[in-house]
Amino acid sequence: MSSSAALTQHRAGRGPPLVLLHGLGLSWRSWLPVLGAVEARHDVVVVDLPGFGASPPLDRRVAPTPARLADAVERELDRLGLDAVAMAGNSLGGWLALELARRGRASRVVALAPSGLESPPERAYVIALNEMMRLRARAGACLGRRLTAPLPARVALFGLLRARPWRIGPDEAARELRAFGRSPGFHTTLRHTVGTSVAVGLHEIRVPVRIAYGTLDLLLGPATAPRFTTAIPDAQLVPLPGVGHVPMHDDPELVARTILDFLDPAPTA
Repeated sequence: MSSSAALTQHRAGRGPPLVLLHGLGLSWRSWLPVLGAVEARHDVVVVDLPGFGASPPLDRRVAPTPARLADAVERELDRLGLDAVAMAGNSLGGWLALELARRGRASRVVALAPSGLESPPERAYVIALNEMMRLRARAGACLGRRLTAPLPARVALFGLLRARPWRIGPDEAARELRAFGRSPGFHTTLRHTVGTSVAVGLHEIRVPVRIAYGTLDLLLGPATAPRFTTAIPDAQLVPLPGVGHVPMHDDPELVARTILDFLDPAPTA
């Protein structure tokens, strides 16, 4: 696979395809807690965005802007023979899912705490938090499970992204720490997304969209999520009680239900 493409994993399931997109610094593994539930009703494709997880960065001559990252996902859809498919994305992944919906490549979208509509002061806050988490992850990555085994350490390490950080196990926590601390695309992607770009063309989206946010999200989800529903015609706004910015470990059942109830609405009488 060329370095300009995102890396996908196909998780065979039942029903129409569903593409899952992760947030900055993470990988497809951030969706692990909900995969069992969504695979019961969908054929799932999970994506490592360029420069994260097992996916190589974009060519160094290509800035990882939201448009270029969406291009990479779109090429993967073409390679897999997928046209307009259901998508769910978290944070940066939510932003990209909405961009792909604008392009006509998504049939329905659930965006969990999407980024892209922060004000300049909010943008500075998000960048500072991400840089702090990155430094901490880089420092701790070499220790692996020795660092993540104690519950208080997991709470301290992952409490900014999750409301219930103790629910991520020591081994998965160690893998996430390495991914966040060592992902080669982190700084350039942060700079060219939240650092210098905003979500555009949201008013052009003509497919069903649900914007969901954790009520305990410390990365501005409760403040910015309503802006997306104002900009996107007929978009739903759904609060997720008691979860944080990356809610999949916090409450897998709630997140799976939030996605599936919207993608597979029950027929009306």
